[in-house]
Amino acid sequence: MTSSAPLYDASRETYDAATERRIASLLVGIVDPHVHTGPSIAPRALDHLDYARDASKAGIAAIVTKDHDYSGVMTAWMIHKHYPELTTKVYSGIVLNNVVGGLNPYAVEHTAAMGGKVCWLPTLTAENHLRWEKSSSWAHPASTTKIRPASAVPVVSKDGQLLDATKEIIDICAKSGMALASGHLHISETWLIFEEGKRRGLERMILTHPEEIVGASLNDVKGLAALGAQVEHSVGFFLEGCKFKVAEPADLINQIEAAGVDNTILASDLGQVGKGCFHPIEGFRRAIKICIDAGYSDADIRKMVSTNAARAIGVEADLPTAA
Repeated sequence: MTSSAPLYDASRETYDAATERRIASLLVGIVDPHVHTGPSIAPRALDHLDYARDASKAGIAAIVTKDHDYSGVMTAWMIHKHYPELTTKVYSGIVLNNVVGGLNPYAVEHTAAMGGKVCWLPTLTAENHLRWEKSSSWAHPASTTKIRPASAVPVVSKDGQLLDATKEIIDICAKSGMALASGHLHISETWLIFEEGKRRGLERMILTHPEEIVGASLNDVKGLAALGAQVEHSVGFFLEGCKFKVAEPADLINQIEAAGVDNTILASDLGQVGKGCFHPIEGFRRAIKICIDAGYSDADIRKMVSTNAARAIGVEADLPTAA
């Protein structure tokens, strides 16, 4: 990074010595399947390599970089080749927004062929997201200043049926083994896609942050977990002092209980710039503390920050042998 001052919020919560040791131990082997490192058209606090270096020092097993506008698989490949000393494995995926052509099967196949681990259905260009954006007074930091405004990428027809293009994306993920994540689709659309996915042999399904944007209830969380989806939570939505906080720590526990520990993934979804935007590792530290305070065992917490995500995206081989 060019500046000596970090671009993220450097606030760090401290705990008693025993808790600090416990958290440090649980950081080892983490898999972060959703992080917004740069470069990006939007400001980012650290780039993919910065995070890989920090994560390696903490013992994190793997990260999956996510950009709303491009597939990061080439960058991940170059980091792997040119920085073999880094112990954290860097992966990426693709988000099916406007810049990659929306529901573009060629782009998804290319990402899979280059080692991509996650295909996110539309996020900033999801019809649901564009509706939510109008009511929330939120806008992507660069969406109207550097490129033209987003246009919707629908996944269902006007009469509520899955588009053939959506089914083709499901089939590519099923064949390649890449995880299909729901992005910012409305929960009703996610149900249609994941139910169709089960019929078409899709094994890796991830429900993206049901706590925000997508309109999911705890019953949806419970039902989709029963269907076979992993339920991924963005930890910043639950952290005191975080810019993105929309819920309480108790709400995270309710989400975990609805899906079950075995079907829950905690992801950072961090990397943004400014006050209240924590370093991804600090986000994990605070989320682990929430789980400790709620009485979860180390074995259960490790499932939620490591082994469930590793299984969901197929990187079990990157975990420490003790994980």
